[in-house]
Amino acid sequence: MTSLPNILVVDDDRLIRNTLEAALSLNGFRVSLAKTGREAIAAAQAQAFDAVISDIYMPDGDGLDVVRELHSTQPALPVILMTAQGELDMTVRALAEGARDVIAKPFDVAALTRLLNEHLTANRRKSKSLTAPTSPDFSGSGLIGRSPAMMTVYKLIAVAARNDATILLTGESGTGKELTARAIHDFSERKDKPFLAVNCAGLTDTLLESELFGHTKGAFTGANADRAGLFEAADGGTLFLDELASTSPAFQASLLRVLQSGEVRRVGSPQTRRVNVRIIGASNSPLRELVANGEFRADLFYRLSVLTIDLPPLRQRPGDIELLAQHFLRRNSTNDQSFLLTEEALQVLQRHSFPGNVRELENAMKRAMALCVNGVITPDCLPSHLAGKDQDSLEQSERKDSLKLLAADWPTLEELERRYLQLVLEKVHGNRQHAADLLGIARRTIQRLIIRYGLVTADSAESDDSESASTRAQQGE
Repeated sequence: MTSLPNILVVDDDRLIRNTLEAALSLNGFRVSLAKTGREAIAAAQAQAFDAVISDIYMPDGDGLDVVRELHSTQPALPVILMTAQGELDMTVRALAEGARDVIAKPFDVAALTRLLNEHLTANRRKSKSLTAPTSPDFSGSGLIGRSPAMMTVYKLIAVAARNDATILLTGESGTGKELTARAIHDFSERKDKPFLAVNCAGLTDTLLESELFGHTKGAFTGANADRAGLFEAADGGTLFLDELASTSPAFQASLLRVLQSGEVRRVGSPQTRRVNVRIIGASNSPLRELVANGEFRADLFYRLSVLTIDLPPLRQRPGDIELLAQHFLRRNSTNDQSFLLTEEALQVLQRHSFPGNVRELENAMKRAMALCVNGVITPDCLPSHLAGKDQDSLEQSERKDSLKLLAADWPTLEELERRYLQLVLEKVHGNRQHAADLLGIARRTIQRLIIRYGLVTADSAESDDSESASTRAQQGE
């Protein structure tokens, strides 16, 4: 049987302690109580807790003392602080000290329960990630995923690495074409030679030819000296040409000659130089359609596509989103800071279509890491567009409907206090002094709460009258 989560509740107000104990127990938690910060620290040293809920302002060790002590010895233990003050400065200090969250009194018990479950789930996920087998990543290549589509890509990379065929990588922007090209190079016999990459879309024809083939002094304005191109620089290695669909027919003809002959000629030179370079081309536009429309050379296309690897968009492998997100978190974690992705944040990520693919996900995680508090990434840390406006509206509507349903089943802390007091009064037959003694509060407080909650009844009034009469008799009145 799975043991219930063990929660430590710390508050100097006995009524609040007892009320929270009753509420949390009803919602599947084991609850221990402490009335001071010193008691709480001692309890946490004596037994293991899954979370701590503590008031901030208490005698004999306040909530900040609890946070500091527990964070230094048990940094993964979620400590949620309660305050009736709502002070910005105190909230900032509490979070800086290591509190996982700060909530204001009075609060809704349902909201507190959800918050507890969120932090407990985050801790379980972190613990699981430390022992679970890591996803395939091609020995640090950066390609992450265990979906069938990515397993197909891995197999094609392995095939491509064993031969020298020209390769064409296709796929939407952000799917990892350069990472794939580098992985092919790193697993091939060329791995000890240069891997060079150039984005063809960022250069004009003249600059692109000069960049790739080199030039001689005086070949054009600004050519002040002979310069070798990337083909020569990558000799023995791999040259990755991205965005080939953006190139002109003239450049395509020059590239085709290199592929056919294995020779390059610097701009402005009559001499050719032999090079041994593997070409990996890439395009996020459908080259086959461009060939059919006469917008890309058919002979170059067939020369490039001896082996074609189509990289799947992220929306077609949603099961890899969590693996990728956790990878980006681990890669950016330090010894002083680690990150937890909550279940709610993960659900937001998994619902998003990611038109920008893995690159968009990586940027979203970087933003979340910059905005999160104490390393816990919640939906609020993610870019607001991830869920989409329509999805946001739907979720807000569902949340409102859900809260309406919860209102009938989940009492507030104030309602639990009223019920608890009513139960105590019934047990002592309306004797307010007896109730005050049991609860450890002043009789005046009992009287005030009875009036506040409208609990005065004929029976309790009679009990109080007889109690008062007895008291007067003892005083000789």
